[in-house]
Parts: sequence; structure tokens; C-alpha cells
Amino acid sequence: MIDNLQVPSFAEERILEAQGYRYIAGIDEVGRGALAGPVMAAAVILPRHISPPWQSLVRDSKQLSPARRQLLFHHIREIAVSVGIGLVGCEVVDARGIIKATQLAMKLAIDQLSPSPDSLLIDYMCLPDVKLPQKGITDGDSLCFSIACASIIAKVSRDQLMIELDRVYPGYGLARHKGYGTREHLDCLGRLGPSPVHRQSFKPVKDVKEQ
Repeated sequence: MIDNLQVPSFAEERILEAQGYRYIAGIDEVGRGALAGPVMAAAVILPRHISPPWQSLVRDSKQLSPARRQLLFHHIREIAVSVGIGLVGCEVVDARGIIKATQLAMKLAIDQLSPSPDSLLIDYMCLPDVKLPQKGITDGDSLCFSIACASIIAKVSRDQLMIELDRVYPGYGLARHKGYGTREHLDCLGRLGPSPVHRQSFKPVKDVKEQ
């Protein structure tokens, strides 16, 4: 299933290691485009010069099956020097906007790391409020190994949370679509109206609320 897809490498990490950096955190987010649930981010510091037996399986989390993501989630957690997860709820997304909320989730994930990172590799974005050397990499979750690992940690963590939220707010199918705007989700939203975990500022939700 994954043979023809982009294989993340350690190229960016090696460049930073050659400059003397030791604790390099890869960072990615998930849930940015969802209509319900939080935006979450993960930050992962990996050991230097690793070559785990599952390395060739790692991809951007969107390119992996749920079963493979779950398997890699446990492998990454087991080997990582440190893992941080940041969660920002829908009320903050509505109040501050999705970009600011995503940056905050990433900062919260970084703040959980111990040891603290001395440099950051981030999928697509930069974090002006974080005073560390950093590089935002377009398609970083497909190109950079530590960012790909962070994407897997973030995706599995958020999916688990959305399954829990489905039990709290039944009827929307949150466990299946994870809050994204599928036809099923839009139909349920039109029938039931928004729940407390829907993003009131996002257009499909806002349109239903104003009807």
C-alpha cells in the first residue's frame, strides 16, 4: 500500500545535528480542517542515529491505515526521547482563529517536552512566539522523519479523543469521521444542530446555527 509514496528521511535532522543541535523536535498538527473537536499537535524528539526495524513503514499519517498508525504510534512512543501533545478546544478556535489555535497547540506540545528541544522542525508553519531555531517545511510530514512521527502521534491521539467524544455527543458519527465535513456529518449536523464541540465560527456549522 505504501511502496510508491514519499519516504520521510533524516536529512533535515542531520543538517541540524551537524550544526551542534542535540534535541531536535519534529512537530505536526491534526484537526485543522475539522468542523468539530479540538486541533491537536504533537512534538517528538527522537534519539540520534537511530535505525529502528519499523523505519521504512513511517509515512505522513494521512497515508497510513488506522491499524498501521496504531502500530507505529506505540513504536514511536517506546523509542522517543520525549513526546508532547497539545490540545486546543473549539472555543479557542472560534475566538482566536484556526491559525492561532494551531500555533498554540504546537507551543503546548513543545512545552511538554523534557528535555526541552534546542531546535524545531515544523510541518509547514513557523511559531513566532517560540524563541527557538526553527524551520517550517512544506509537506514536512511526507519529507521529514521526525515530523512524520509527530503526525502519527497527533493523528492517533486525536482519533482516540474523537471516539470518546462520540460517546458524550452521540448521533453525529464523530467516531467515524473524526469531526471532518463528510456527507454523513453534514446530514447529522442539519438534523441535530451543533453540539458543544462543534466550531461555531466554521461556515457549515455557522450556517446551520443561523437557520
